[in-house]
Amino acid sequence: MSLSDPDPRFAAVRKKMTEAGLPEIAIRTFRHYFGQLLDGRSGLLGEDRIGPVETVRSASDLVGRELAGRQALGQTVIIKLNGGLGTSMGLDRAKSLLPARADTSFLELITRQVLDLRQSAGDGVPLLLMNSFATDSDSLALLDQWPELGHGQAPVPRSFLQHRVPRLAVDTHQPIAWPQAPQREWCPPGHGDLYTVLQTSGLLEQLLDLGYRYAFVSNADNLGATLDLDILGLIAEEQIPFLMEVTGRTGADRKGGHLAQDRRGRLVLRESAQCPPEERERFQDIERYRYFNTNNLWLDFKALARELEARDGVLGLPMIRNLKHVVPEDPTTPAVIQVETAMGSAIEVFEGAQILDVPRSRFVPVKTTTDLLVLWSDRCSLDDAGRVVPVAAGALDLQLDARYFGTVSDFRARFPHGAPSLLGAESLRVHGDILFEGGIVVRGRVNLVNEGTGQRRIPAGSVLADLDETS
Repeated sequence: MSLSDPDPRFAAVRKKMTEAGLPEIAIRTFRHYFGQLLDGRSGLLGEDRIGPVETVRSASDLVGRELAGRQALGQTVIIKLNGGLGTSMGLDRAKSLLPARADTSFLELITRQVLDLRQSAGDGVPLLLMNSFATDSDSLALLDQWPELGHGQAPVPRSFLQHRVPRLAVDTHQPIAWPQAPQREWCPPGHGDLYTVLQTSGLLEQLLDLGYRYAFVSNADNLGATLDLDILGLIAEEQIPFLMEVTGRTGADRKGGHLAQDRRGRLVLRESAQCPPEERERFQDIERYRYFNTNNLWLDFKALARELEARDGVLGLPMIRNLKHVVPEDPTTPAVIQVETAMGSAIEVFEGAQILDVPRSRFVPVKTTTDLLVLWSDRCSLDDAGRVVPVAAGALDLQLDARYFGTVSDFRARFPHGAPSLLGAESLRVHGDILFEGGIVVRGRVNLVNEGTGQRRIPAGSVLADLDETS
């Protein structure tokens, strides 16, 4: 295949990516979006092209699928997206290494889940991590502590690396140069890169040759995302090429992406960055757009291979154009464009793709320390297989002052004895510097404000019930 590019303005991008060792298909994929940028496309998706989803299948209606799921288990792999560092929480290594419960990390719990599945099903379901260069070595070092994980793994590799793409100058669309920190010249291309890297790594071909057909893909920070045999049975029996687990939006989800369908009736995923500014209010209308993507996806490798072949290796997922600064926390640094794609947006690529409404318990993400507090608390428990079991019904309005609780180190310093009891809580709002000692119980609606300059301490064993207190 010729490496010539139709637009000479891509030459500097190709040179940078080639010198970095990126494969040709990854370069051509980025060229696809580069062309859209030059054409002035914003990646926005307005209501002139989409509308609400009309009908959604429910997981509660799946009956008699488990046997088919067990029969397909030997053809199935589990893929966890593990490229994130958790920088928003002050972390400098894989977020999956963060303690999810006590001193047990997300990745350790994932390992327990996989080992339990293998033992109960009698099949060696491989676990694969899609890592970044920043997370690979630390994550594999942890997996080395579980030698039994290798018994159902070989010859499938434990990890594969996502690509990276150049950040582009806003005015010229050329790669930026930042010699004082060259790593800032690059960014991850979003988890939509999964399909490209499965192809460029040779992993897709290898898995098919080994007899693997299906993949369950989810985020490493979502402990609710376990392989469900009923859903796998549905995929196998009905030959569904792509299935996305969705669940109902609540007020807390209104700013995140949602499912929609285009004018042809085909399912599409709209992320917040793709919403035109004038449609923001309707985007956040949870009665109009009722479902969001849990990022728990089921994929048929044969269908993926067919689509990649038909599209010359470039799926052409919808572009997400993100504007950032070279140093995100420093607005005086130059503005740059980051081109990304979302894994779930492949739903519009596959003819016959479906969505499935699943219980909220299959979506337990940890994006902030607020999420982490819930997971640490008695509102959740873990079973012997490392699965999260919700204990409390109903939503909890939980707000922690990011100035004092935003990073994991600050968060742990202010909850040195673990989370308070939140089982009977409706809301907990904390503003200011407040330290919680051990054995504290929160009930009803509690609002704590510290307006002083010193740290306030909540004594051990305190019961905070329907309290609104400022000090």
